[in-house]
Amino acid sequence: MDRLKLSRIDEELVSSEVAALCFLCRDVINRKRLEGIVDAKGLFLRLEEKGLLENDFFLSQLLQTICRADLLNLLETDSRQPEETDANPMLSDYRVMLYRVYEDMTEENLDKMKFLLSNKLGKAKIEACNTALDVFAEMEMAGLLSNTNLHELHTMLLEFDQQLALIIQRYTEDVHSHAIICSIPIEGDVSFRCFCSSDAGASDASVVFSDAEPMTSPLSDHTEYYALLHNPRGLCVVINNEYFLGTELKNRGGTQEDAKALLTVFTRLGFNVVVHDDLTAHKMLLVLRELGSRNFLDDDALVVCVLSHGEKGCVYGIDEKPVSLRELSLPFTSGRAPTLAGKPKLFFIQACQGSNYQRGSLPCPPKPRQEEGDRQSRLEADAGRVDGETVPWDADFLLGMATVPECKSFRNTAKGSIYIQELCRQLMRSAESSEMDDMLTVLTRVNREVSKGEYLNYKQMPEPKYTLTKKLVLKFV
Repeated sequence: MDRLKLSRIDEELVSSEVAALCFLCRDVINRKRLEGIVDAKGLFLRLEEKGLLENDFFLSQLLQTICRADLLNLLETDSRQPEETDANPMLSDYRVMLYRVYEDMTEENLDKMKFLLSNKLGKAKIEACNTALDVFAEMEMAGLLSNTNLHELHTMLLEFDQQLALIIQRYTEDVHSHAIICSIPIEGDVSFRCFCSSDAGASDASVVFSDAEPMTSPLSDHTEYYALLHNPRGLCVVINNEYFLGTELKNRGGTQEDAKALLTVFTRLGFNVVVHDDLTAHKMLLVLRELGSRNFLDDDALVVCVLSHGEKGCVYGIDEKPVSLRELSLPFTSGRAPTLAGKPKLFFIQACQGSNYQRGSLPCPPKPRQEEGDRQSRLEADAGRVDGETVPWDADFLLGMATVPECKSFRNTAKGSIYIQELCRQLMRSAESSEMDDMLTVLTRVNREVSKGEYLNYKQMPEPKYTLTKKLVLKFV
């Protein structure tokens, strides 16, 4: 970013605003690296080190959060939600929420909060706190406050300011989760999180249409529709790569929102969801090979989601080594996983597939309709018919790509990727509907909605590929 612009912004910011900006950056800059910063120039240098000033969006949101929209003119940017192409992190809702509490806290209430915390943080530390942001920082270091632990702060605010407590409550309601998370080790030192609905939550999440008549449903036609008879339906495995070990690939802020969305949707659709965090290329292959050796007799389907960086035809492990898309699906072909033969295998890939940007243009008018004879004369036999009841090894796969080959995909660092979030919205819409929309209809809607948007002034076009032999309809169980 232009140093002259940054110098002008620095001149306009007072010390209290710089301190607020430093607090807002605590999730993306190491606490130690923020020590000793006295002006905005020092903070900008730290942001540059992290690659956070490669475009205007991160700094733009910082300035908007501290109510210095007047300085946005110096950036010559717009006020849209920031998107990225698997690049820079952005402010968390948690830290912005704490800033709102700080903004609305009176000196009297700050003194009350410091008094209530003096026995937990120590008198010396409390006396060194000049603002609520200082108090929040000390609470975080003492383990009394985090994005998943707001109980102490909320309880304290209820004592002297109901409106401030309401800010915490609203934030908590927005990020509520109905899952139990447990860590399970497996061979090869690969660990994953297994998500299962609690007994209480399961009844809430189980949505059925009481007036439905299963015997007359088209889903009972197993020649036209994949049979979904078991509960759970099967496994949904999510490989969620956020923190990368090398210097070429940046961390993927916002990917946890994608993992949460996939967890919520596929749990309600009847799948046991397993999330593997931050796997190297070798561990990704190990996980998938071990999964391929599973007995799937009691499963109706398999879902695999990969959230990572990528290039054309591959995704990356956190060690920046590639795994080809073919390697992802190979363990589940009917030749290698015979108990999956004839069952749908869904793969959803959130990753760039190149370095090009997708651009848009106005739609063309429809071409004149061809006569039947003209169409038939252009057809050729690309493959022969498969006789008998055997299943081709590569049958019954669906590959949902976030973008077409050679192009970038976009991720909002606060709300998750454009593709996965839209996919989850459309799966929920379809599952709640009385219509019998199959998976290809759902993905067509995803294509339409994603392609409507503009992200950093560019477009994104998802691409589904499939060898499904029947219709797949997913409803809540």
